[in-house]
Amino acid sequence: MKYILALAIIGASVSVHASVPPKAERGRSGADCRAAETGPAVNVSVIGLKDRRGKLILELYPDNDADFLQSDKLLIAAGKPFRRVPMTVPSAGPVSICIRAPAPGRYALAILHDRDDNGKFGLSGDGVGFANNPKLGLRKPKAKTASLALEAGVRPISIVMNYRQGIGVGPIKNQTGGGKP
Repeated sequence: MKYILALAIIGASVSVHASVPPKAERGRSGADCRAAETGPAVNVSVIGLKDRRGKLILELYPDNDADFLQSDKLLIAAGKPFRRVPMTVPSAGPVSICIRAPAPGRYALAILHDRDDNGKFGLSGDGVGFANNPKLGLRKPKAKTASLALEAGVRPISIVMNYRQGIGVGPIKNQTGGGKP
């Protein structure tokens, strides 16, 4: 399922999802971050959630502007690296999600908070974040500003969520869950 980030302000398609529910509910995202695993992975702490509704969708893309936020179908058909991990937002506690990379290297990372869980980005309510927490302007960030190097093991990072506020997009000041931006 492709989650579309039809943000007029960012102007890109994006999908992402994840968080850490209780251990019994971690599913694939928890398995991607097992301490014994040696493959490259990134464990994302999600900061500044607006609320605890819906899903988080975490996506890993090639580290170039042409492929960043491109359709998963096109990337997969072309044999390019792409991964997606969706997860229901837990009702309480810290929120984190893990995604495994296909091999060591540089990848761009995006996360979507699909608050109404409808599979589409809604400009008025859904949130978005990227690796390295670039400031969001009138278009999607460059792949290089939202990328990171992954090697053997699990790399921990934090991503601050951004939501529409007036005519702009940015971190919210008074969120109800997920920590302080």
